[in-house]
Amino acid sequence: MNDSTLKLPIVEVGDTVYEAMREKVQDSNLDPTTFLATDYLNHFNEVVMLLEMIPDMPEILDEAKDWQPKSYKDHFVDSTIADREIAIEAYDAVPNIYKEPFETTIGQINTTIASAIVSLERDLEGGNIDLLRENATSLSRIIQRLMDTASAIIHGSAEALDQSEIDDLLGI
Repeated sequence: MNDSTLKLPIVEVGDTVYEAMREKVQDSNLDPTTFLATDYLNHFNEVVMLLEMIPDMPEILDEAKDWQPKSYKDHFVDSTIADREIAIEAYDAVPNIYKEPFETTIGQINTTIASAIVSLERDLEGGNIDLLRENATSLSRIIQRLMDTASAIIHGSAEALDQSEIDDLLGI
């Protein structure tokens, strides 16, 4: 019995939409159980890299401020990867046990990025480069932790971080 077969009881037995999509994604870069692709996380990697560079290149803050969240489907509409069409189509068939924590986690990432940009801008204006560097590092780590959670969901975990876990990461 392979790993994806072990996960099937999560989906209603005989769900023809699920089974049909499993066939479509079989030879793609999408997870065969969740129908999600890790390529989406590249959208966040870009801004995390910018946030980490702000202490050494303060002018990069403007580029970070220009970054905008993209939905999963929108990311793939703009993507050049070979599996982009199947990624867009498959998103509608993602089982709710994965889709709900995935969307929750993506919302948490977007909110944390927006807060990080505001915080780092304030630190930069305050002129304390050591504080700016420390906050850029810790905020980037928090976002990366959330991205790790999203990656785990993409690969079959059905758990997102709850608000208290996020507050712990933020030191609230």
